[in-house]
Order: sequence, then C-alpha cells, then structure tokens
Amino acid sequence: MHLATILAAEGDQGGWANAYPIIPHPGELIFGIIAFAILYWIVAKKVVPRLETMYAERAAAIEGQIEEADKANAEAAELLEQYRAQLADSRAEASKIREDARAEGAQIIAELREKAQADAERIVASAHAQIAAERQQAVIALRAEVGTLATQLASKVVGESLEDEARQRRTVERFLADLEAGNVERVAVAAEPAGQDS
Repeated sequence: MHLATILAAEGDQGGWANAYPIIPHPGELIFGIIAFAILYWIVAKKVVPRLETMYAERAAAIEGQIEEADKANAEAAELLEQYRAQLADSRAEASKIREDARAEGAQIIAELREKAQADAERIVASAHAQIAAERQQAVIALRAEVGTLATQLASKVVGESLEDEARQRRTVERFLADLEAGNVERVAVAAEPAGQDS
C-alpha cells in the first residue's frame, strides 16, 4: 500500500520514474510480458519444431554416415582378409611352381645327361668301328704292299721271278700268318752282290 500511496501522491509528475528508477513502468512491464509470451509462443510453435526437425535430420544423416563408414570399414576389412588369403595362395602357388620348375629342370638335366652319355657312347662306338674298319683296310693294304715287297725281295734273293700271282699270294699269306703267330725267326740277310740284277 505504501507504493500505491506514493504513486497517487506523485500523480502525473513522473514520480514513478523518480521513485523507482530500476523498476519498469507497469504498462511497459505488461506490454513486455505480452510481447515475450507472443515471441515465446512463436518460437515454441514454429522455430523449435523446425530446429528439432533439422537436428533430427542431421543426427539421422550423421548416424547414417557412421553406419555407412562402419559398413565400409567392415567391407574393407573383409577385402583385406580376402587379399591376404589370395596373397598367401599366390605365394603358395608360386612356391609350388618354383619347386615344380626345379624338379622339371633337374629331370630335363638328367635326361640331357643320359642323352649326351648315350650320344657319346654311340660316337665312341662309331669311332671304334670306324677305326677298326680303317685298321682292317690298312692291314689289307699293308699285306698287299708287304706281299709285293716280299715277292720282289724274294725274287732278288732267289734269283728267279716269282710272278705267279696265286703262288705269290699263298706265300705272302703263309708268311704273314707265321709272322702273326710268332713262328718266324729273324734271319740276317746278307747284302746283295753289287753285280747281281734281276
């Protein structure tokens, strides 16, 4: 009541403002409360639902992105495991291929060695056969040559011609057979007299 008395006494002289400078004028206070209530109602009915909707959408989008990121991480981990498994399989296969190649290489080397050995033995056998054939030809040629020389020498020693070919051949063959058997003794042949010619 004291306040109402003071207000009535002051009247229109602006006593409220002078008496209570901090307290607002009652008309302004009522107007401020009504304006605040209207503003509060507008914010509560219009702005807050929109903000909540935007917040919910943003939260849902973030959660969706998080789920997608988790899903992508899971897929990446799965792909990494698949890659590691494939890499292990590839390494095992490469190791198997290397071992197979080594075994095949060793087998090829062994086959080539066997073939080379067989070729060498064949070449050596062929060379021995060729040498034996050439030796046989040389023996035949030497027999003929020795036979001719022996006949000429015998003709000079005996003093008569031993031109009969059949006899000459028999004599030479008999001599060579005795020579091979070791039945021929070396006999010193005296030098021919200087005046004797055949």
